[in-house]
Amino acid sequence: MYQSIPSILIFGLTLIPISNSLSEPTTITVGDFSNANIASITPINWEPLHFDSIDNKTAYFLTRDKNKTIFKAVSNNSASGYIHKVSIDPKKFPILNWKWKIDNLISNADINTKDGDDYPARIYITFEYDVERLSGWKKFKVDAYYLANGVYPPLAVLNYVWDNKQEINYTTPNAYTNHVQMLVAQSGKEKVGQWVTQEVNIYKDYKRVFGESPGKITAIAIMTDTDNTMESATAYYGDIQLKSR
Repeated sequence: MYQSIPSILIFGLTLIPISNSLSEPTTITVGDFSNANIASITPINWEPLHFDSIDNKTAYFLTRDKNKTIFKAVSNNSASGYIHKVSIDPKKFPILNWKWKIDNLISNADINTKDGDDYPARIYITFEYDVERLSGWKKFKVDAYYLANGVYPPLAVLNYVWDNKQEINYTTPNAYTNHVQMLVAQSGKEKVGQWVTQEVNIYKDYKRVFGESPGKITAIAIMTDTDNTMESATAYYGDIQLKSR
């Protein structure tokens, strides 16, 4: 599910560094779920990410798993996410590290089609983009979006997904837009039901798929969606961190 990523994916707020040094931190915890108050509706600095064209919303809630607080998502023919807006230089913090687990794959998912654009778990990273580099009809549409919403739409997005069949590191443009590049971080049923730790270099990945250096990271988002396949999926998200070299 891509549809149209709303304007909530733009721009940034609080960072949560973890470091015992008085110097610049080497790690920024953008998803501090393990330390969240389980009685809270949402983790601190995270907010819902909804799509106007989709009525059914994925349910998200803090819960406990193996004595740790995690963020759980349950999707039934639905799509929505949660987002943490930031402003981070990917040159300084190029390493994205996170933990996730899923209960099941989506049998009819297909990363190369609109009808199959569903994933039990995914993580978005959005970046600043110079809209003056656009031309013609694309720039007109982006400017119209800005006039209607007061912000520009995200024009450069990495989307790390848990796919049902494509091999790990498979990369392709999103079925809806070339502004979103899909990268398979985990795949298949071998690790279904297990916590998996992922680590990727978003700076290198961005240069590889977009052919240029990225601007600042503007948001990190999670999403579990099944609206295109009309199936169900359950996912669990652990802490999400950005690390320096």
